[in-house]
Amino acid sequence: MNNRTITDVVKDGLCTGCGTCVSMCPKNAIKLEINEAKGIYEPEIDKTKCNNCGICYDVCPGHSVNFQSLNKKIFGKPPKNYLIGNFLNVYIGHSADRNIRYKSSSSGLITQLLICAMNKGIINGALVTRMKKNKPTEPESFVARSEEEIIEAMGSKYCPVPTNIMLKEIIKSGKEEKFAVVGLPCHIHGVRKAEMLNPKLKEKIVLHFGLFCGHAPNFLGTMILLNKLKLKVNNIAKFNYRGNGWPGQMEIITKKRKEPRKVIPLWTLWNLIGSPFFYSSRCLMCIDGLAELADISFGDAWLPELKKDSLGSSLIISRSTEGEKLLLECLKDDMIKLKKTDWEKVVEAQLKMLYIKKKTSFGANKLFRRVPEYHITYNIAPNLIDYLLLIYIYLNSKIARSIIIRKLLSNLPNSLIDAYLLPYQILLSKASHKLLKNIDKHTK
Repeated sequence: MNNRTITDVVKDGLCTGCGTCVSMCPKNAIKLEINEAKGIYEPEIDKTKCNNCGICYDVCPGHSVNFQSLNKKIFGKPPKNYLIGNFLNVYIGHSADRNIRYKSSSSGLITQLLICAMNKGIINGALVTRMKKNKPTEPESFVARSEEEIIEAMGSKYCPVPTNIMLKEIIKSGKEEKFAVVGLPCHIHGVRKAEMLNPKLKEKIVLHFGLFCGHAPNFLGTMILLNKLKLKVNNIAKFNYRGNGWPGQMEIITKKRKEPRKVIPLWTLWNLIGSPFFYSSRCLMCIDGLAELADISFGDAWLPELKKDSLGSSLIISRSTEGEKLLLECLKDDMIKLKKTDWEKVVEAQLKMLYIKKKTSFGANKLFRRVPEYHITYNIAPNLIDYLLLIYIYLNSKIARSIIIRKLLSNLPNSLIDAYLLPYQILLSKASHKLLKNIDKHTK
């Protein structure tokens, strides 16, 4: 019997807040609560129910993800490309439905593929996330069973999302039902680990859609943004982080008659919420920004040739035969548009994120008392610049937990915050371009 529980993961600072432990606990002894000081979800165990079976620890992706073993089980081989993982093809694409494409974050492709898979009977539902109606600034994961519900979940959520708490609904579903799961890399890690332990879950989940992720900003960033806008949560009727064309904008529908709608451009939003102030420590230790264990991975195509694209396109990494088959079937039915491209385009479009994930993160073992075990065969040694970047993010994320600093950030003009962050951005930009120049060194 494994006497370790998810509590040990939280104590070690390794919890991702994914929610896998909640669904897999046989005693229903775990719930996720928002840690207000950190702005993240953390699990709590009801000790009167817990029998110390250790299942919550075994399925947790926070303390370990055996990439070597999981790649072999999922794809039949270890990855040859250390930067983007196992893949069959790389595409640039978007939904063929102009309305879906416009209202989504970047291309509407995930929404369209889920609708396509449901129409074809490949899936009966999809685990997705929307914002709560009664608490519009908090996410709500659910199993969508109709086209309308899938569309309701469109758009990015730049906050912690405990997607995997709803795996329990998939486990309890009808015997013949099949599902897709949409999540960040850490969610997909948790799903894959849970599937290894629960054959029923593995049989039911037939598609894993992974989202590119640099880090999931904590809730503190959103709260500071609302403070800057002089908005209180109870005055918000609807809250969307991103949509309405590309690169998109935040839209807030308020209960105020004088200002019923507020719109914030993406860069204004992300320069604050996505800044080093609102990292979780666990995100700094993550080496997977491209959801390498998914069937298909999706992310923004930040490429020069697409800068005039006002509707949005995505980069798509097809990793499994199931994922590739779905893409080609939906393409044949003219529900999506795809164009093949080279894997180097992924690196070009996601360069800064990949630099942090594939180089800087390896310095985490010098900064933190505990780090995750990944069981990988590569290690791109960090240098002094990497340590400086890592320490800069870590220290700023720490000071942002202070009530005084949060008040300061709430009242400072965005231009001053941008100026403070500029040296970090310049250093990261220069360092990451070296990775692009030496791209061939990171493939076998």
